[in-house]
Amino acid sequence: MTDFIQFGSKRIDYRVIYSNRKSLGISVTPELDVIVKVPVGASPEKVKEKLRKKAAWIIKQQSFFLSFHPKTPARRFVGGETHLYLGRQYQLKVISGTNEAVKLKGRFIEVTAINKSRVRELMTKWYLQNAKAKFSVIAEPFISRFKKYKVQPSSLVLREMPTRWGSCTPKGKIILNPELIKAPKGCIEYVIVHELCHLVHHDHTQKFIDLQTKEMPDWEKWKSRLEKILA
Repeated sequence: MTDFIQFGSKRIDYRVIYSNRKSLGISVTPELDVIVKVPVGASPEKVKEKLRKKAAWIIKQQSFFLSFHPKTPARRFVGGETHLYLGRQYQLKVISGTNEAVKLKGRFIEVTAINKSRVRELMTKWYLQNAKAKFSVIAEPFISRFKKYKVQPSSLVLREMPTRWGSCTPKGKIILNPELIKAPKGCIEYVIVHELCHLVHHDHTQKFIDLQTKEMPDWEKWKSRLEKILA
């Protein structure tokens, strides 16, 4: 069953799941969905009452997860357009040629392509290659630091994720969105530290926040930059 409540100007949609449990529980998923698990027979009014009491927390959680949602507007991959790389803006220069390549040259990203329809594919591959090369180097000192907590990622992989910057599997695999290569190094470090903290504390508890603050005291600054620079 789905429904919603109004909290000021904010509408909170939620989904109710009935189960054999004694208490009502509310969770917010990384995709911003609000799930309410309630005992069989609980009234809709009681559910709404509980949601209103937790509305501020729900909105805070949604805002937190929103920082991991890629928001870069669609690009047309045409000459003169600006593109990000490690937090800096570069102007795209498209050159016609058979020796296809992508390179940084001053304030430009130069793409040599057989025809204009190839530019998007060439740049996507270039971003991915750079993400593979740089993410592991950026992550290494943090992975070493977290060994004191008796944790270590089983692997570090890249995967396109339309709604998240990073994630962590129960078996310890850390997954990073290659789109992060467009953000400043500090933003990339923030996502890596965030996921490493999940190897220690799986939920976003106060212990999780305390650990993240201990290992990266200025994480809130980089979280804010990540939200803004790719908006």
